[in-house]
Amino acid sequence: MAEYLNIFTRVQVRGPAYAGVPLPRSDDPRQGKPTFVHLFGMIGDAQVGPIYLGWLGVLSLVCGLVAFEIIGLNMLASVNWDPVQFVRQLFWLALEPPAPQYGLSFPPMAEGGWWLMAGFFLTASILLWWARVYRRARQLGMGTHVAWAFAAAIWLYLVLGFIRPVLMGSWSEAVPFGIFPHLDWTAAFSIRYGNLFYNPFHALSIVFLYGSTLLFAMHGATILAVSRFGGEREIELSLDRGTGAERAAIFWRWTMGFNATYESIHRWAWWFAVLCPLAGGIGILLTGTVVDNWYLWAVQHDFAPAYPAVWPAAVDPATLPGATR
Repeated sequence: MAEYLNIFTRVQVRGPAYAGVPLPRSDDPRQGKPTFVHLFGMIGDAQVGPIYLGWLGVLSLVCGLVAFEIIGLNMLASVNWDPVQFVRQLFWLALEPPAPQYGLSFPPMAEGGWWLMAGFFLTASILLWWARVYRRARQLGMGTHVAWAFAAAIWLYLVLGFIRPVLMGSWSEAVPFGIFPHLDWTAAFSIRYGNLFYNPFHALSIVFLYGSTLLFAMHGATILAVSRFGGEREIELSLDRGTGAERAAIFWRWTMGFNATYESIHRWAWWFAVLCPLAGGIGILLTGTVVDNWYLWAVQHDFAPAYPAVWPAAVDPATLPGATR
């Protein structure tokens, strides 16, 4: 028992395979016979299957595969179909959006058309999967908290790749597909619009990002620490506090002066995590559409100090004596 209560679980508690609660007659049956994978049991439930996809899941996977193939084949074509170079340069390869001169029109396939096609199928895949998550929760009689948390991430994705480019009147404002290229886009985007660090919604997004990681870590650590007292049975202890919940509560009152309940900590963590992409999406949406330079905006609104006038004013070289006219 002492080993099981270590930070790293060493004993797998495994019960008989469970197919899950009955589904409505309108749903297709779950597919496959349940199996157990020891490796999965080291980080979660060892049971795999049965699997239920339904038509929403199938359509989502098909659209996602189409998008993945479009992006991958375009990257492979960019290295002249050389598989060795594809592997070597994978982190630097990109499928770029159309050039600014095309605006919101559909460009030639080799000049951004494939990017639009990939974006369409990837967006369809994500939205179909969201509908699947929402419908599965409803069919099981659950709340839809997971679906709306997923929607917060989808909001940021749509702002970056669809809503803001439409408002700016050009697909070129969108993010390229690629690992390092999308990071390069982020850096260039920040420089172009006066440093996103002065964007207050970016600051809020980072607060919620760090705050949610802190809350999840604190909560996970607390539950692990009282698991020897049954603290992992959180639902039971939120209704009828046992010694695990009492010890967790007194620990945080001792160390912080205040503690969450077994129920409220999940609401805190949910809101902090959801508000991270929501605030970030608002900040991105305002960039270029409402605010052209976040540093100048911050100075104007006393959010940041102006740079001191240390250096002499810049002089146009064309005005100097001897300059070519």
